[in-house]
Amino acid sequence: MYPDDDGTWTSALTHLECGRCAERYDADVPQNVCRCGSPLLVRYDLDRVRATVRPQDIASRSTDLWRYRELLPVRDPANVIALGEGWTPIVPLPGYGRRIGVPGLLAKDEGMLPTGSFKARGAAVGVSRAHELGVQRLTLPTNGNAGAAWATYAARAGMQCLVVMPEDAPQVTRKECLAAGARVYIVDGLIGDAGRIAGQAVQDGWFSAATLREPYRIEGKKTMGLEIAEQFGWRVPDVVVYPTGGGVGLIGIRKALDELTALGWITGRLPRFVAVQSSGCAPIVQAFESGAGTAEPWPADQARTVAFGINVASALGDFLILSALRDSKGTAVAVDDREILEEQAACAASDGLLMCPEGAATLAAVRRLRADGWLDGDEEVLVLNTGSALKYADALQVCEPPRLLRDAALPPEATSAAGTTGTPRSRRTPR
Repeated sequence: MYPDDDGTWTSALTHLECGRCAERYDADVPQNVCRCGSPLLVRYDLDRVRATVRPQDIASRSTDLWRYRELLPVRDPANVIALGEGWTPIVPLPGYGRRIGVPGLLAKDEGMLPTGSFKARGAAVGVSRAHELGVQRLTLPTNGNAGAAWATYAARAGMQCLVVMPEDAPQVTRKECLAAGARVYIVDGLIGDAGRIAGQAVQDGWFSAATLREPYRIEGKKTMGLEIAEQFGWRVPDVVVYPTGGGVGLIGIRKALDELTALGWITGRLPRFVAVQSSGCAPIVQAFESGAGTAEPWPADQARTVAFGINVASALGDFLILSALRDSKGTAVAVDDREILEEQAACAASDGLLMCPEGAATLAAVRRLRADGWLDGDEEVLVLNTGSALKYADALQVCEPPRLLRDAALPPEATSAAGTTGTPRSRRTPR
C-alpha cells in the first residue's frame, strides 16, 4: 500500500480519448496509439473530483506527485511504483534575471528528481499504470534520460525493460540503464532510428513505452503543471518556457492547467507557452513560424545539438504542441549551442543554479525574447530546468583551474577582490 493512502485513494479515471479524432478507448486494457496513429489522452470525471476534493485537501498530503491521485490514472495504491518523485522547487533567479532584463524570472528545477531528470515523473506514472494493467515487458527508444528513468522504475516494479539509444546519448544514462538491469542496445543514428529498432521488440510482444505511444507518460509529466499551480498559490505565471523535443512536458503542463480550469481551482488566463528548440534541430519552430498545423521532420543528417534531450527530428504530438502555443498566444524559439552554453554558465555564476543544456536553452530563449520585445520585462516568467547538468559533464564549458605544486603558496591574485579562476580551455564543438 502506498504510504500516504488514508483509505480514500480514488482515481477519477474514466477512459482514453484520441487527441486528434476524439475516438474513445477503454482505459483498463493496455493501449498504445489511436487507430488513426495519434496519441491517446487520459480523461477523468472532473465533476466527481470537483464534488469530493478541494485544494486544501491536497495541501495535507505528502509532498510528491501522488498527492494529485484523483487526477492520475492508478486505481489501486498497491500498484504505485514510487521513489519519492515530484514536488521540485521553484527557484528565483534574481541576479541572472536582472542581468537580462527579466527580474521576475524563476526556474522549476527538475534535476532534483530521482534519476536526475523530469523523466522520472513520466516513468513513475507510466510504469505504475503498466504494472496495474499486467504489463511485464517494456521497450522504448531514448535520448538518455527517459531510458534511465523507465529502466529504474521497471526494476523497482520487477518488470523487464529493453532500451535502444543513439550512440551520442550521455554515457551516464547508458550506465544507469545497465545498472538497473535493462537490456540496452546502442544504435548508430538518432532517436528515430532507435525507435524503429525498438519497434521490432513490440512485434515480439514487448509493450511500447515510447514517447506518446502510450497514454500515461503524459500524466506523469502533467504533474509539473499541477505543482506549478499549487506552488503559485493556485494561480499561474505569465509565461512558461519549455525545452521541446517530443514535447510531452509542454503538452502535459497544458493538459494539467486545462483540467484545473475546468475544476475551478484556477481562474483567468493561462500562461503564454514558449517552446524552445535548438537551431540544430527545430521542426516545431519551423512549423510555428510557417503557420503549419504539423511539423515536417527535420533532416536527420542535420540534427545536432549539445542539448541532446531535444534532438528530436519528428514529434508524434507536434499538432498538440503547436495548438498549445497558438491557443495561449505563445511562441517558439530556436537558439544555437553557443547561446545555450553561454547562458548556462552565466546563470550558474549569477545565481548558483547550474542547468542542463536543455534547461539552459530556455534561458537563451528568454534573453532573446526580452531583447526582441516579446517580453516587456514585467512578466513573471517560469523556465523549466528538465534535468541535472551533471549528466552532461562533458558539455560544461568552464575554466581550467591553475595548478600548484604541493608546497606552493597561493598567488597574490587568488585572495584579491577580483580573483581568478584560471584559463579557459579550448571549446569543444558540439557534435
